[in-house]
Amino acid sequence: MAAFSPAFDQMIRNEGGYVLHTVAGDRGGMTFAGIARNFWGGWPGWRLVDSGQINSPELRQLVEQFYTDNFWIPAGCDDLAADDVAADIFDFAVNAGVRVAVRLAQVVAGVSADGVAGPVTARAINAMPAELFAVKYALAKVARYAAIVNNDRAQGKFLLGWINRTLQGVA
Repeated sequence: MAAFSPAFDQMIRNEGGYVLHTVAGDRGGMTFAGIARNFWGGWPGWRLVDSGQINSPELRQLVEQFYTDNFWIPAGCDDLAADDVAADIFDFAVNAGVRVAVRLAQVVAGVSADGVAGPVTARAINAMPAELFAVKYALAKVARYAAIVNNDRAQGKFLLGWINRTLQGVA
């Protein structure tokens, strides 16, 4: 079973830390610790953010639980043997969505790509050398990002950040 804490620590750095901000052109709108209000408006942490309790231990706990419940577990990361592989899939799930992250991992691992993590997916990923998985997964992510920008040129301003984030896992 892969370790959540180091993967979470890296992902939260990638998301900009425990910061409240809005980036022009970002479909998620206002975000806190990478949690987009437009997509996760019912998240209980928003009441603490709205009341100015941005540095509270309770809010940090809610952030960690949010990522565990909505990304780590659904992406099947608990079932992966290599910490780096689990962290890579988890980080991409946060950035692109669980189904997209799992589907690309399934393609890389050579199994049916339905976007749902399960035992067949975990076995196939665990059977691959972690370094090989990382390189193939990075290439698949870059291709996906290129397709996004080719379909919507306004997303081009995010491309360099997405590529830099991707290369962390292989550099």
